[in-house]
Amino acid sequence: MGTGQAEIDVNGSADAVWAVVGDFGGIGGWMPGIDSCRVEGDDRILETMGMTITERLVNKDDAGRALTYAIADGAPVESHEAVITVTPTGDSSHVTWVVEATPDEMADLMATIYQGALDALKTHIEG
Repeated sequence: MGTGQAEIDVNGSADAVWAVVGDFGGIGGWMPGIDSCRVEGDDRILETMGMTITERLVNKDDAGRALTYAIADGAPVESHEAVITVTPTGDSSHVTWVVEATPDEMADLMATIYQGALDALKTHIEG
């Protein structure tokens, strides 16, 4: 299983950043390449790059500001689990997006995609 990580500092309180990141169905409002997003129970169904990808919410820890999810269907992976965490850094926040995936090379590809998403998150929050 490969591991990848993306991270960014965002000029916004951890609570404000978590309000965006912790909204499991809200990713379509800030992540590039998402054509549509809908939530059905614990599943988030994304239409992106001509694919329909189903992601399953594994855990949402509001106190720890961490969201864990896994790809359940629709992506070329054998396994996938990712954790997005928001950490306060004074008046700002540090956001990490860690992914474990099989095949191993998918972790690097996803970390690159997630870094672009975090860049977009920063722009979304900071304006």
